Order: sequence, then structure tokens, then C-alpha cells
Amino acid sequence: MSDATRSFTEPLTESTDSTPFPGPLVVIPARLRSARLPEKPLYKLGGRELVLRVLDGARESERAGRVIVAADDERVAALVEASGGEVMMTPDLPSGNDRAAYVAREIPSEFVINVQVDDPMIRGRVIDSMINALEADPGVNLALLVKKIEDPSEAVRESIIKAVFDENFLALYFSRSPIPFPRRAGTDCYKHIGPYAWRRESLLEFASWPRTRLESAESLEMLRLLEKGRSIKCLETDIDGIEIDTPDDVRAFEEYLKKG
Repeated sequence: MSDATRSFTEPLTESTDSTPFPGPLVVIPARLRSARLPEKPLYKLGGRELVLRVLDGARESERAGRVIVAADDERVAALVEASGGEVMMTPDLPSGNDRAAYVAREIPSEFVINVQVDDPMIRGRVIDSMINALEADPGVNLALLVKKIEDPSEAVRESIIKAVFDENFLALYFSRSPIPFPRRAGTDCYKHIGPYAWRRESLLEFASWPRTRLESAESLEMLRLLEKGRSIKCLETDIDGIEIDTPDDVRAFEEYLKKG
């Protein structure tokens, strides 16, 4: 195991390193256990493990200073290190954002991008655009991607997270229900997809808070920030990825690879 890898038992402390960090930090939380797709990070898609596909895409970023896989299992760590990637071991934590915060406490960086391990279609240009958005608006705590829903069935699907935002693309609310309610034909509905781009101090603050009322009701972490009065920038995109959560998603991605 490389020097970059930590054990589960080392104490977690705020880094005292004052050396300027060379660029934003990208963290790929790779939790091995998955109820719907066992050992998901190690699942092979087109002959390459999911975690390595995500790592390949994140490495394309021109803005990232460092890309780290946050692993909770030695098999994932060994695979990533064998491919030349960097790993930090984490304990069992509630979410990917909590794993990203765990890594961010150790490594100084102005921005922390949480790239989910179920996103094999992530590309560096997407990460770079999110970093640029944070730089352009110092008042934003978190930036994420939203896409207009084209398939009406997605608007009522619980697994699709819907977003509403104001005229400045600042988030108003996120829900598993269809929002806004389509009383009139032609009402646009947007969904959240892909990574989270954080200011480091906002991520660490978020991870220190207990779950909030609306977050618990919807099971959506973004609501914790909104309930605390923090700002979330929604960046509209026309990219529509395939998130790998179930065997059906695997089959859809395999079909996508055949067409490509």
C-alpha cells in the first residue's frame, strides 16, 4: 500500500500543512458494499472495473490538482494503486459527501469535487466547468449539474432527483416528487445529475451538521445546505449520463459501449 493510503485506525485531524495546494481536489468515494449491485466499484463494464472507468474520466480534468479514490476495502485500494491511482482509506461513513469531507480534512484545497463511483461517463471538462463556476461566484457553497427532463416518466420516478431554481440558477428546492407541479402543459422540469463541487470549508461544515428535517423526509443531502441557508448553484447541462446502481444500468451501459 502506498504512503498516500491511510489505515482505518489513524486519528482524523485537520491538516496543518500551509503549503499552497496546486489545484482543486477530486475525490471518488468508492464504497464496496452495495445492496442493489454487490461490490459495485469492482464491477466490470466493457472489461474495465467501474472505479477505474470513473478514475479515467476524472484524470482528464485540466483543473484538478489531485484525484483520490476514497476506499473502504483493500481490494479496491489495490486495484486503484495498481493502475497508478492514489487511494485514501476511510472508515464506514453515511454518504459519499462524508467520505469526501474525510479526505478534505487531510488535504488543503479551496475546492473539493465529489465524483460518484456510479458515474462511468464523467469527463474532465465537466469537472472543470464546475470549478470555474465556484471561482466565478464566491458566494456559492456548492455547485451541481441539472438537466431538463425529456422523458416524462422521469418526472414521477422517485429515484430521479428533481430541482427547482431561481432566475440566477440558485437552488430553491430538491425533491423526489415532480416539481414544479405541472398544472400547465409545457412546464419544464429539471433533474440533478453527476458530481458535487464544494468549497472546502462548506463541505467540512456540512459534514459536521446532523441530518435536518427536510433532508430526512426526502433522503436528500442537498436539503441540509438549503435548510441552513447556504447557496447551491445549478449549472444547466445537456449531458445525460448512465448511473450504475442496478443490473439494468449495467446492461444499458454495455449497450451504450456497443453503439460507441
